[in-house]
Amino acid sequence: MAAFSLDPEQTTWCAELRRLASEQLRPLADKGEPGRVNRPLVAALGELGLLARLFDSGAFDLCLMRESLAHACTEAETALALQGLGAHPVAAFGTPEQRDRWLPEVVAGRAVAAFALSEPGAGSDAAALALEAVTDPESGGWRLYGEKCWISNAPEADLITVFARTGDTEPDGGVRTDGEPGAGGEPEAGGAPGARPGRGTGPRGVTAFLVPGDRAGLGGEALDMLAPHALGTFVFDGVPVGPDDVLGTPGEGFRVAMHTLNLFRPSVGAFAVGMAQAALDATLAHTAARPAFGGVLADLQAVAHQVAEMATRTEAARLLVYAAAEAYDRGDPDVPRRAAMAKLLATETAQYVVDAAVQLHGARALQRGHPLEHLYREVRAPRIYEGATEVQRTIIAKELYRRHGSRAAARPDRTGPARPVGRQVPEPEPATAPGGAA
Repeated sequence: MAAFSLDPEQTTWCAELRRLASEQLRPLADKGEPGRVNRPLVAALGELGLLARLFDSGAFDLCLMRESLAHACTEAETALALQGLGAHPVAAFGTPEQRDRWLPEVVAGRAVAAFALSEPGAGSDAAALALEAVTDPESGGWRLYGEKCWISNAPEADLITVFARTGDTEPDGGVRTDGEPGAGGEPEAGGAPGARPGRGTGPRGVTAFLVPGDRAGLGGEALDMLAPHALGTFVFDGVPVGPDDVLGTPGEGFRVAMHTLNLFRPSVGAFAVGMAQAALDATLAHTAARPAFGGVLADLQAVAHQVAEMATRTEAARLLVYAAAEAYDRGDPDVPRRAAMAKLLATETAQYVVDAAVQLHGARALQRGHPLEHLYREVRAPRIYEGATEVQRTIIAKELYRRHGSRAAARPDRTGPARPVGRQVPEPEPATAPGGAA
């Protein structure tokens, strides 16, 4: 694994991002209404050229951006990330017409994007999603029925990447419409005319659609959450979509989702590292100056050792995040494991560091408006969205045993087939929630 040390240009860029976040973006964030999309903040990200960089940079640059912005303005960091999460499927899988219609608006900060995967009954087990795409014989397309929940930028988004169940095309040309193999139907990717696809039949038969926010039949409501970001539901009551709205190939929407999440998962860790570093910096300043017991807090060994532990864990998380991002950029096949490890360690570390910082600051850190009070509310959600901590451990273990099995199969002295370890289940790829939105 490479050793990571930022070059002078990267160091300068990160410092400039922290300055912009503090001086220009923080005031806009403070003027925003909690729980609502802050359009002036999104527009400012566009004017500064940061949204454009989402689509012409790799995972490593994305991590540097998210970590640097999070250090001074978590709202700006989240607004940036959500534009990327919602619009990346358009950039990577959209048609030229889709990209021309939407990407300039997203990059300029004039259009707000959303990534709609999670549902009331499909959170960590995203493959269980049940939003139905019912074929419409009259239009040659589909109509969407169901609900998406815990979606960042809902219900205000202007464009939404929506994942719906269209049914599985079988190898013999038949179409699964009720969740059972060989259920028949017409040999069309969307299922038999008027057919309702099966609920929760796994990752097959899921299609990604690009749905404008003003499409007929689309509703929703905002949710009141712990962190201040816009989060809500989308309700689909016969929302019409056609072949021109498909992202990628019908029936392969889960590939679109996983491609997007594998890119953004390490950068969720970078967001967490940015928050941890902000909490650590505040703690260093406070404990070095706070009078206590005839000296300052930093003179107490218990305090100094706590700060040392906070710093060590933060640096370890940062290095793991950078390693995962670098692996993604070079096309390493081991990205799922590395990305899961990075998100797992970084989000758990941030929770620990922010909590420790609050403890060392005392009651003042719990006052409304204190930077640590803000971080304390912000830091909890990343351990859930874009794959909960438990999901990341499942992915890591699955990848480890997959590699172990592959190596065992290559050994010439094997006397029998490898036995599976533990109960074999489909990888529970994540739906998401605030900040990385589902």
